Amino acid sequence: MDFKLTEEQELLLSSIGELISKNFPDDYFRTCDESGKFPVEFMNALAENGISLLGIPEEHGGIPADMVTQVLAIEEIGRMGAPAYLMTNGLCIHNMLKFGTPEQIAKISEVSQTGIPGYSLAFTEPQAGSDNSRIATTYTRKNGKVYLNGQKTFITGAKDSPYMLVLAKDPEAKDPKHCFTMWLIDPTAPGVKRNDLHKVGWHMVSNCEVFLDNVEIDESDMVGKEGYGFIHLMGNFEIERLVIAAHALGAAECAFEDAAKYATQRVQFNQPISQFQMIQLKLTQMAIKIQNMKNYVYRTAWESDNDISLRCSSAMCKVYCAQSSCEVVDDALQIMGGIGYTNDTRVSRLWRDIRVNRIGGGTDEIMVYIAGRQITQQYQNK
Repeated sequence: MDFKLTEEQELLLSSIGELISKNFPDDYFRTCDESGKFPVEFMNALAENGISLLGIPEEHGGIPADMVTQVLAIEEIGRMGAPAYLMTNGLCIHNMLKFGTPEQIAKISEVSQTGIPGYSLAFTEPQAGSDNSRIATTYTRKNGKVYLNGQKTFITGAKDSPYMLVLAKDPEAKDPKHCFTMWLIDPTAPGVKRNDLHKVGWHMVSNCEVFLDNVEIDESDMVGKEGYGFIHLMGNFEIERLVIAAHALGAAECAFEDAAKYATQRVQFNQPISQFQMIQLKLTQMAIKIQNMKNYVYRTAWESDNDISLRCSSAMCKVYCAQSSCEVVDDALQIMGGIGYTNDTRVSRLWRDIRVNRIGGGTDEIMVYIAGRQITQQYQNK
């Protein structure tokens, strides 16, 4: 595996850095964070410059790119201090191309041209977090229509994306493995109610409780094969975990660079604190973790490009990067001391934002369960 950047990749990363440096200084993101505003201008700019369209086929208005290139772009956006966790445009199209109808693909492709993620994922419920089998939202049929009833929670982007992908259960299904189906709905439709949840981080995107009360939809709104929603969902998670690892890596690099610069400028006891061995130890360990994260993210993306199963590797990649990025950002805040704990520095925002990566897309514990099961299976008959 050769992860040396191609000329095209170098130009891409340079253009990302230039776009953010010139047009979106940290004051812009700080204002969006403090006001809870979705950064529409930033997301539009990413699309206009083709950055958020990477990996989307040309016939759907995108720019073909391998997975390594896509994670490089996400990493660079995070390294520049921008909210790379909003980079789910390609993921939405990826899912629709696998499971959606031509009409659904066209809908989401049209939205993707604005840079706004095409839909929010409405899977989690109050009683069904990691245990998706306990999902209680139902779909029933009557007079040629389909009706959704239930409650979803922690739905990221529920008020920012124009569509919502809902996982619901057929209450009459006999097979527990084939009772879930995905439906694409309009979140402003009658019967849909969205209530804001106030969270520690990710202030630039909504997070909601969603109530579905006899929401009327059509059979044409079904995404994928009926009864296979849970199976489709598992395929979605493997790529999503890699995307999470990539933006965790970028955020860690951003915090590390800010802390390293600060350490060379902050003078205590008549010398920069970067001269103290305790600070040097932190910076060294942070740099090692970042390099390991890079290796894991690039390797997993390479596996995706080479059609190698990501079931185990994406879980291990996510759990390592989610944990390591938390450690790196926390050490960065420690190095920056009191100023790091204020909103005057972006490291405090990164510190708040990065923690959820150990929960969303599958908790650390579930990642260990998935990877551990795959690992032990390899050695059962040896």
